[in-house]
Amino acid sequence: MLAAVRGAGHAGITSQQLALQLGIREKGQRYLIFDAIDLLLDEGRIESGKKGRYTATGGKETTEGNIDIISSGAGYVRLGVVGEDDVYVQQRDIGTALHGDTVVIKLVGGRGNRQEGKVVKVLKRRRTEFVGTLHKKQGRMILVADDQRIQRPFVIPAAEVNGAHEGEKVIMELGEWKDARDEPRGKVLRILGMAGEHQVEMHAILAEFGLPLEFPESVLKASEAIASGVTPEEIAKRRDVRSIPTLTIDPDDAKDLDDALSVRKLDNGNWEIGVHIADVSHYVQPGSVLDMEAATRATSVYLVDRVVPMLPEKLSNDLCSLHADSDKLSFSAIFELDDRAQIKQEWFGRTVMRSHHRFAYADAQAIIDGGEGEYKSEVLLLHQLAQVLRKERVANGALEIGGNEVKFKLDEQGAPLGVYEKVMGPANWLIEEFMLLANKRVAAWVNKRPGGTERAKRPFVYRIHDLPDPEKVDQLRALAKSFGFQLRQADAADLPHAINDLLKEVRGKEEENIIKQVAIRSMSKAVYSTENIGHYGLGFEHYTHFTSPIRRYPDLLVHRAMAHYLAGGKPLDVDALELSCKHSSRMEKQASDAERASIKYKQAEYLLARIGQSFEGIISGLTSWGIYVELRENKCEGLIGLRELPGDVFRFDKERYAVVGQRTGRKFQLGDELEVTIKAVDMERRAVDFVLTGEPAVTTSGKFQRRSTPKPSSVAPRKASSKGKRPKQGTKPKKGKKGKRR
Repeated sequence: MLAAVRGAGHAGITSQQLALQLGIREKGQRYLIFDAIDLLLDEGRIESGKKGRYTATGGKETTEGNIDIISSGAGYVRLGVVGEDDVYVQQRDIGTALHGDTVVIKLVGGRGNRQEGKVVKVLKRRRTEFVGTLHKKQGRMILVADDQRIQRPFVIPAAEVNGAHEGEKVIMELGEWKDARDEPRGKVLRILGMAGEHQVEMHAILAEFGLPLEFPESVLKASEAIASGVTPEEIAKRRDVRSIPTLTIDPDDAKDLDDALSVRKLDNGNWEIGVHIADVSHYVQPGSVLDMEAATRATSVYLVDRVVPMLPEKLSNDLCSLHADSDKLSFSAIFELDDRAQIKQEWFGRTVMRSHHRFAYADAQAIIDGGEGEYKSEVLLLHQLAQVLRKERVANGALEIGGNEVKFKLDEQGAPLGVYEKVMGPANWLIEEFMLLANKRVAAWVNKRPGGTERAKRPFVYRIHDLPDPEKVDQLRALAKSFGFQLRQADAADLPHAINDLLKEVRGKEEENIIKQVAIRSMSKAVYSTENIGHYGLGFEHYTHFTSPIRRYPDLLVHRAMAHYLAGGKPLDVDALELSCKHSSRMEKQASDAERASIKYKQAEYLLARIGQSFEGIISGLTSWGIYVELRENKCEGLIGLRELPGDVFRFDKERYAVVGQRTGRKFQLGDELEVTIKAVDMERRAVDFVLTGEPAVTTSGKFQRRSTPKPSSVAPRKASSKGKRPKQGTKPKKGKKGKRR
């Protein structure tokens, strides 16, 4: 409502006009308008004028927030105030703001209910370093940023080029820029190499998202100085579980084996299942140089061809990796379960363990499928219990949305030879169920005493997941209906069951993948917090991350907190924990964005050699600028611009969630099958453009175009230097297993 009053400007607006703008047409609901007006009058946000017209007070002419730049070049300023809508800023009014900056805006009215503003000052830059490719234009060096939301090119003065050449990827530092009429200028800090070369592009993606390319020398030295902690003195302090049959199940190329399962039958007929996690907290002490580096990184990063680890290799692949036939320090959750997987007893604490066999997922799956192998009885028992746990979890409201991962077959130079989906199976679920059990019970232990009584509040790190967006759930319901399926109306508690019923109904059908994607988009994002609101998607009242301290800093904090509380320690500093939670959530998102960028780059590279070819696809996304289509054969995604659609002028109809022809009424919806032809590939934008096969595009000459990319070379990353010297290339990070995001 406040936006509508502001949008009326000095002329003001009546209560009746407000009701019409806000869609309140029944007289019986007009009290809603009057109540809101009274509240805004009391707060001094609006004032009453002549002829019953209301105007906004002058005190809110300027405000501040963070600006998000969209593809058109315009922006939205997020005010961070509950109940306040984002303020739209036209491209001409952006000023010197760049995506993510904290800005002061002047409110300048708007259209309808949309409040508009104009940037008058940049308070704080979100970032001052940018990654991009150098181009020469009219004798000057220009940097075009890889981040598509940074739409203005940067001028690099000759004195600040520092040995870089046209066509190279570099990291640039932005100089002072206060007047939008001036060109933003910067200086080259580091030369990554020629654009288009595999190693250079992967390093550029890391730098673009503010992620580290290598470890500082001081951190590497500190890790190399650490000796194995498995000493007689340390073993004497721990529960010794080395004699119990223990195994690991991981991807075949994993180096960081951070979890293991032990199993044995007890005299009473029940089963003792141990979830053993590498005890990183023994080696990484609070406040040490290793700890500060791990806290800054907060997570390992998984690109298409590599892992950039949170901890140096000495820790992640050696001391804290649970290799077979080697004694290791661990932190364990040990459960006594009956045949129905009901918990009879549980124990948490530090242990010393020994893995007796390493399984790849395929090896464990072969046993589950009826094959032979070592520790067959243990694998089958764990599989049986995991199935019971999974069935009970789903019955209690957990969502069964899990998606498959896009993977690439790369040659020695990193060029993509093929694209495929990595399908999750029972062997993956076996490990997942016991990790979920440990995470859930650790969080519950912190919250509740034996018998279920609440403990005094003890600050802790939780993994939380909020309720889904109702509007997006309605979109999912409409999509399902368009395919002839039903997502029944349900309250928050029953909604997971309703979604699971829908997913079962579409399982194995052509529409399954698109309905799954939209279901995932309807969910909130899981984050870390000291405020426990539960995990909606898993259906858990209490949940944390305990099982991967090698690659997630919050798990390391959980281990430390558990050790502290097990020893009877006082409540931890909640403010310090919350700061770590927010930072870890932010870094997790950046790592996820970088992973997606690396996938998009390789998908674009794969399709670059296939320009002009046609593929069958399915509409996977709709926006005001185009239709996204996912190709069935290889799961690559591209865009058909609305202007490329022939025979009509097409617009995105948000209410119907469809792209509709204004004259013909022709409609495109999520899940529609199309045959598309690859029109162009832009490697700098990591973007692929499609046109409908067999139908001439409106805005093209009919020729397929291959957008130019710089010639590849194998130049190693180097520091910018006026002499152009290149230091020795660092070692390539080793592969490891990809982390689950729950």
